Amino acid sequence: MKPGSTRSVVQSYLEGVGMGVKQLQLALEDVRSARQSLTEVRQGWDPKDECLCRLESLRDLVSEHAQLSAVISKLPHVFSLPEAVAETQHLIDGRHLLESHTRLMELECWRDDILRQIHRASTGPLSPQDQEAVLSYFAGVQELSEELAQELWDVVVCGTTLVRKDPTLFVSAVRIIEREEQIDSTLLESSSPHRFLPPGRPKAWRQAFFRVIQESIEARFRATQLDIRSHGLARHLAALQNNILDELNVVRHLMAQCCPPHYHIVQECVAMYHKSVVAHLQNILTWELEKSETFALLNWTLNVYPSEEMMGHPDLRPDVDLALLGPLLAPEVTEQLQRKYVHQVKADMVEWLQKTLEVEFSDWFREEEPETDHEEFYQSTMPVIIMQILDENVRVAAIISDSLRQKMVSMAVQEFESFLSRLRDALVEYGKEHDRDPSTSKHYIPYLLTTVNNCLQLSSSISFLQQDEAAVPSFAKSSSSLHAALDRTQKKACRLLVDELLIELQPLFLQLPSRHWLSGFQIIDRVCSVTERYCKHFSQTRDPAFKFLLSESERMVVIEYIRGFMQKRLQCKNQEERGQVADHMSQEAQQLEELFLRVGLLKTEQCNSVILGIQELIRLQDPSLLSLEVSGFTAKYPDISDDHISALLEIRGDVSRDVRNLVLEMMHQNPRSPPGHYEPIFTHILVPAPLLSSCLRTGKCA
Repeated sequence: MKPGSTRSVVQSYLEGVGMGVKQLQLALEDVRSARQSLTEVRQGWDPKDECLCRLESLRDLVSEHAQLSAVISKLPHVFSLPEAVAETQHLIDGRHLLESHTRLMELECWRDDILRQIHRASTGPLSPQDQEAVLSYFAGVQELSEELAQELWDVVVCGTTLVRKDPTLFVSAVRIIEREEQIDSTLLESSSPHRFLPPGRPKAWRQAFFRVIQESIEARFRATQLDIRSHGLARHLAALQNNILDELNVVRHLMAQCCPPHYHIVQECVAMYHKSVVAHLQNILTWELEKSETFALLNWTLNVYPSEEMMGHPDLRPDVDLALLGPLLAPEVTEQLQRKYVHQVKADMVEWLQKTLEVEFSDWFREEEPETDHEEFYQSTMPVIIMQILDENVRVAAIISDSLRQKMVSMAVQEFESFLSRLRDALVEYGKEHDRDPSTSKHYIPYLLTTVNNCLQLSSSISFLQQDEAAVPSFAKSSSSLHAALDRTQKKACRLLVDELLIELQPLFLQLPSRHWLSGFQIIDRVCSVTERYCKHFSQTRDPAFKFLLSESERMVVIEYIRGFMQKRLQCKNQEERGQVADHMSQEAQQLEELFLRVGLLKTEQCNSVILGIQELIRLQDPSLLSLEVSGFTAKYPDISDDHISALLEIRGDVSRDVRNLVLEMMHQNPRSPPGHYEPIFTHILVPAPLLSSCLRTGKCA
């Protein structure tokens, strides 16, 4: 850069700095001047503080003057207040609701205007003393408001009665409530930060309207509780149904016309009644309910209340949504109540069934034979009574709900099975009493046959259980269990009958086989005679019990016949005697077959072919063929044992020990598989143990 240009730049810079310094000096002088002026103003203002205090007192005086001016402007109203209060009171007493409310609003307007003007004239908030002074003077107005409200609530309480006769009072009450509601709404909607809310506002009379209706409903429910026990719960609930339906119909058709649509008076009243009913039922649940009362409560709650006869009535249906109302009782409470009812029914059922059994048991010892039906089958009233007890309770439970019906069926099955168990015990006791003293049960067999027929009748009468088998698998199991219990009871009675036949036949079978029998004594004729006589008795039972008795009797006779041959009372001396024994057995087997064919048992249902098989073993002439014969016999009757075969071989009298051992060895080598539907025979026959030979003397030891 050239020296000349450098000098000009520096000079320009210095000139700028000098100018800035001058400006700062001028600014400093201005600040000092302003500060001096402020100091002079402050010094001049300090003596005037006392004057300002006097101005504040003046302001308070002006405020009081404004308040007095507001009061003075209302003096005509203030002076006429006592007379206006008295006139309004007279209107209220005469139930001139609209006129009295108009006067009341004027009085409240006077009071509120005074308070509002005082509030506006005040520089600050209205003092409690001022407000209390005004309110104390207008205390009569507040009392009038409360009295008018009480008159309104009295009208509302009697609303359903009034709208039936003359709805004028009720309509007036609703109009007054809506006026007050509009005033409350206007005051509350004001957005002014200095909003003035008169005393006693908001009145909220619309809310009170619904609260009074709810309280009146609850009061009516409380009043009815005292008469429930004296007239019965069922009658009380029926009356409650009629009263509620009648009241809601009045609300639906009359009261709804007297109320603004936004009241939704029908829905509100339905909800109120529902709430009161719920509370009422909760109170009833705290009582010790009897069985009939529990049923009445369940039926009314689950069936009557939601039905078309009550809350589901066609006239109410557009305005009533039962789903929104909810159940009267919680599901767990309903379940508990159902279980309680089942328990109560169970207690009565046990008592009834026990009394029925006691009567039946005492009838077994009567001097007269049991009754017979039109087909000459023995019968008693026991099945009819039992089925009536069970069926009635199940049908009654079905009225309540399917759930209760299922619980009742389950309980009935259990108690019926328990009853059948006690019936079997009674049969055992009956048999013991007959054994001890047959004279006490002169008609022992007929009454046992009656029991058999009763079981058959009961088995065919429990169809009410079958309805649940498809839907509920557990009921199929219960039904099967019940049929099994009936079958056991029936077979117990049949067993006693067959045992009675056995007792009479046993002395005859003790003579089989014997030399006396072998000489031609026809023991089997007497056996057939006794058996046929019993079979005629058995014919007074119905199938399949009759066929079962025949089969069991034939089976018992065959087993006892064979048992006699296992007692080793006879040993053949030669082939001739073996032939005689076989001929006797063949002939007697034929007699038995003809007997049971005659009484109704088919040949294929008989088992006396075993006698023919035994006689073949005895008749066989060549002992060396016994192994083959025994093998064929054991194939047909696989339950036969070594002892049985040994006893039969001993009757022959010509079987050596070696042959016997060979026969038994062959038995063990041949596998046994019982034919289909084979019922064991030899399992029921015990072979007496052989007498052991001894080398000891029977006398005293030397």
